[in-house]
Parts: sequence; structure tokens; C-alpha cells
Amino acid sequence: MRIVVTGLLAQYAFGGVTWDYIQYLLGFRALGHDVWYLEDSGSWPYDPIQQTLTEDCTYNVNYLGGMMAEFGFQDRWIYRNGADGKFHGAGEVAARDLIKNGDLLVNVSSAGWLADYELGVKHQMFIDGDPMFTQVNLLTLSTQKALDYAARVRAHDSHFTFGLNIGGPGCLVPDAGIRWKKTVQPIALDYWPFQDQEPLDRFTTVMNWASYLPITWEGKPYGQKDLEFQKFKLLPQCTPQNLEMAMGEGLNLTRPTAELRSLGWTILEPKEVLPDHRTYRDFLRTSKAEWSIAKHGYVAARTGWFSCRTACYLALGRPAVVQETGWSDYIPAGEGVLAFSTVEQAVEAIADINEHYAEHQAAARALAVQYFEAKKVCADLLAQAGLA
Repeated sequence: MRIVVTGLLAQYAFGGVTWDYIQYLLGFRALGHDVWYLEDSGSWPYDPIQQTLTEDCTYNVNYLGGMMAEFGFQDRWIYRNGADGKFHGAGEVAARDLIKNGDLLVNVSSAGWLADYELGVKHQMFIDGDPMFTQVNLLTLSTQKALDYAARVRAHDSHFTFGLNIGGPGCLVPDAGIRWKKTVQPIALDYWPFQDQEPLDRFTTVMNWASYLPITWEGKPYGQKDLEFQKFKLLPQCTPQNLEMAMGEGLNLTRPTAELRSLGWTILEPKEVLPDHRTYRDFLRTSKAEWSIAKHGYVAARTGWFSCRTACYLALGRPAVVQETGWSDYIPAGEGVLAFSTVEQAVEAIADINEHYAEHQAAARALAVQYFEAKKVCADLLAQAGLA
């Protein structure tokens, strides 16, 4: 099949974002398909150097072209500048042909706006990486652009979500009139080999303090990691384990850096310690394990969300202690990856990993192979969509 993956790889030219999208291309290619990358979100380019939106897409195009060449897609990528509508890479003719005559469009994380194309592609697949927020926005946003986009989302032939518990016990996510199929982040294991060398003595994660404002559904707020972090801010005082966070400053630069450091957290600036996909992988690789919370909305709605970043830690053989969202009903917890809901549970899980590290390492890699291997995840997407 000729498969088109959409994303925001150039818009957000950061290490973790790059891996989020590129691994779909790698997974589908490993299955033998002709895979293309098309980025047309309708947005003006974001310049991470100037930290602002701009009309000039030079940085974004150069970054995307470099990434595509590195992973063997040098002649199979297209970027459209939302500021002026111009196409880069393989160009406009190729883009419109793919959307008119392709076999499968994989719209990852609502990235494909595609407002003025002739949509003839045989199957449109939507992948939701932000459960609860995606579904509530489909039901509540009322601007004309939001209504148009909601109509486009509903027009897809299949809908997938990282919310493994949607429709399951205790889940508060509305289905928005869509039948959601379940999926996880594909991990190209060849790029994340098992690490048997001694790591640094640190549990780490990569996160943003708050990415956007909370939403409200049926009278209850559903927020970001800043809300959830409050429950665990005293954790460094309860464990001797060093805890290092590569943490973005969040919406309106609201991260309380001085307070967090005074409580014992090591706060690192992502743009300094992991500016690209290689340093991002090295940061995870040299860590002993991950400790991380989830967005408040994922937890409060019991979505079953499981982090794509955590899956990368597991692939490296780096165990993880991550907050329960309902994911443990679908991915086994206890060996390799441990769930927590309280400070006490987090402390116990950290101690368990330190006491039985080799066993947790092996179990982490085994989980990645079983649940997240890119070829397997992409094959499952095709099977659930009836395209196998």
C-alpha cells in the first residue's frame, strides 16, 4: 500500500516529538509498504530558536529534510508552510496525488488539517494521542474552524486512541459518537537497543509543566501535569533516590522552579539537555529508570493512557515507575513497569526497582517487545481497520 503519515515533526522540531512520528513511518515501512510523510497542519511555522511563530519556514524545512534523510525517507516527505501555503520537499503535485490516490492516510494526533485537498485516499485513519481532551473538544468547541475540524475527524474511516480504557471500568471519557479502537505508540526497537552498561544513578523523565489550559466536562475540571504534580512534590524528601526532571516551563512560563528545587527535585532545561532526537535518546539511555506522572485529565478520567516516552525507556531496558491512569488493566504492571497512585506507592516502587534492577531491566525490554514493537503495532492498526 501507499501510506501517508501526517504529523508535527517539523512544527515542533524537538527530540521527543521527532520519535513520536518517525516511528510510525518506520513501522509501516518494515511491513513492506511505500510510506510518505506529509505535514500540512495549517499552522504558521514555530521557530524554536526565536521561540515564536514566524512566516519563515527555513528552520523547519531544514530540520525535517535532515530527519527524513537520516531515516531513509529523503525523497518521501512534504511540508506545507501554513503562512503562505507553499509546499516543500517532494512538492504540491505529489502531496495532492497522495491524498487523492493513496491507499491509507494515517492522521497522527490531529495533525492533518488538509483543508483544500481532494480527498480520494481509500482509507483515512485517525490516531488520538490525547484522550479525554480530544473527545471533550470534539463535543464542546464551537468556533467555525473547530466545527469544521470536528467534521473532518468524524469523516475518518477508523478512529484509534491511546486511551486504552475508553469504554472500560471507571472511564469518564465521552465517546463523542465515535467507536474508538485501542492502540499504543510504536517503537522501532533497532533504534532503542537494550542497554547493559551501568546507568547514571538517577530516575528521570521528560515533561512539560502545563501544555494548555484545563478543560471542563460535566462540571468537573480536567487539567495538566501541573495539577497532578502537586500530589507528589514532596517525593524527593521520602526517598534517597535522585530524581531529575527535564521539564518545560509550561504555558505562560508558570513552572515554580525555585520551589521544586528547594524540595529536592533536580530541574533541567529540555532545550539544554535534549535539544534533538539523539540527545533525547541519550538522556533516557543513561538514566537508571523513569519516574513520571500523567496529565491530571488522564488520571481523573481513568483514560488508560500510556506514555510513548515510557515505552522508549522500556525498550532500552530502563524500568519505569509511572502514574496509574487505568493502563495496568491492559499492560501488566509489577515487573519492568510499576504503577503508583500515591507517594507511598511511588516510594515502594522506586525501592523495588533499585533492589531488583537486573530483573526489572529484562522485564522492561520484554514488555517493549511484546506490546510496542513498531512493526507489530502498525500491523495491528491495519488489522483493526480491516486493511490487513
